[in-house]
Amino acid sequence: MSDHVRIARALLSVSDKTDLVPFARALAERGVELISTGGTAKALADAGLPVTPIDAFTGFPEMLDGRVKTLHPAIHGGLLALRSNPDHVSTLKARGIREIDLVCVNLYPFEQTIAREGVTDAEAIEQIDIGGPSMIRSGAKNFASVTVVTSPDQYDRVVSELAAHDGCTTYRLRAELAAAAFSRTSKYDAAIATHLGKRDGSTFPPVLSPRLVKQEELRYGENPHQRAALYVDPTSQETSIGNARQIHGKQLGYNNILDAAAALDLVAMMRGVAGEPARFGACVVKHTNPCGAAIGRSALAAIDGAIAGDPLAAFGGILACNGEIDEAAAERIVRDGTFFEVVIAPSYTPNAAAIIANRWANVRILETGLFRPGRTGRMELRSISGGILAQDQDTRVGDTSGWTHTAGPTPTEQTLAAAAMLEIVCRALSSNAIAIGGIESTTADGGCLRLYGAGAGQMDRLASCRIAAQKSGPLASGVIAVSDAFFPFPDGPGVLIDSGVSVIVHPGGSKRDQETFDLCEKRGVTCLITGIRHFRH
Repeated sequence: MSDHVRIARALLSVSDKTDLVPFARALAERGVELISTGGTAKALADAGLPVTPIDAFTGFPEMLDGRVKTLHPAIHGGLLALRSNPDHVSTLKARGIREIDLVCVNLYPFEQTIAREGVTDAEAIEQIDIGGPSMIRSGAKNFASVTVVTSPDQYDRVVSELAAHDGCTTYRLRAELAAAAFSRTSKYDAAIATHLGKRDGSTFPPVLSPRLVKQEELRYGENPHQRAALYVDPTSQETSIGNARQIHGKQLGYNNILDAAAALDLVAMMRGVAGEPARFGACVVKHTNPCGAAIGRSALAAIDGAIAGDPLAAFGGILACNGEIDEAAAERIVRDGTFFEVVIAPSYTPNAAAIIANRWANVRILETGLFRPGRTGRMELRSISGGILAQDQDTRVGDTSGWTHTAGPTPTEQTLAAAAMLEIVCRALSSNAIAIGGIESTTADGGCLRLYGAGAGQMDRLASCRIAAQKSGPLASGVIAVSDAFFPFPDGPGVLIDSGVSVIVHPGGSKRDQETFDLCEKRGVTCLITGIRHFRH
């Protein structure tokens, strides 16, 4: 077996025609015979390139609206024959089958099709490629002799190798491309299996195969002795850290990405909060927990309020805003006594990003563009030893119309709007979670509605109440406390009331709920039941 294989004949059949013509021209200029199908053949002919239609090569016409065109011995014999096996070579000669040295195929856009809202079964099924995966697998199995190209991203490397090796490809390149080819068909089949598995209306298919591709290897994981990489869903169109544009700073680390994703998720949820002030939302996240969060009439007001939530914890955290950061907001971000690892926003005014970059040489500045929602019914996945846990994303927050008033004074519309925002913040905290907050008039640019203090990740809810009260200090007087789950005893509410809280919001459901209701009624504290738990482990 020769390490170098000369490319004499290539079969091209692609749905994504990005850079197809330059790639085919580079092959043709080296004397490579081009064979092609349907729309690909037309694109090559229209570009003035010599091309042999697939039916002329096989001697058999395309049929069934193109469903059958490459499933033919002339194709698969030319791909699968072992050049080093005399019997294979003589069989090809006896049958008049010519060897194919390179196959370039990218598949019908099934993943993109099913990502569209309202796609029908018929539309999805017609985008299940049969001939393409078959050719890819045949060529990849015989990578000792065949070069398999499955993405426009690979074109330049193949052309460079042909130039470096007098029209040949090396064994090493062919092996790498074969591995990429089998990875591609594996993901493609998994997407089909997952989609078809949902036809019975079930959220969770019988076989779960996430469609993820490696975007980059990271310096290390949560700790320096752990290796790590970032994988992304190539079909995802939603706003995410994976598709954000980094406009300044060093590479994001594993912990940066986790915290940045949590911060982005929170400010995206805050966009739906009703009431005033509610034009801009911002948060500061540390170890995936918001230590500050606020909404205000400007980016400055929201960012100032978010930093004020816990200035000590905010140092070295991740700051996210759901609106454009202007110069005034940027000046607040870089004020003495602050430091952020990552800053995230949809956009920045011309000087705002420069102000932040000039303050810290290594700060990662991410621009997400306009917020785009994810697909409905999206699953969250978490790895465990020996498997994966899957669940629906928790998005049911902020609707106060379904809440029940069980004790104390009737809440105002302003109080309900503030409680809705704090429920969103509480959802983002690790359980057991308590969030205390209210309207703050002393922060910049007209004040904001913000988080005063949070207790999170404690083994008992009483401890979370104490931490949230301690973090809030005197600001807890006359404001709102939200719990992510019910209070098993009235001791936690007692701590909150003693700190000055005048409104308590929780899901309810405890056998001792009435004890909490009675305590609130006795102390003149409003108690609201949401009916929705928000554990976050």
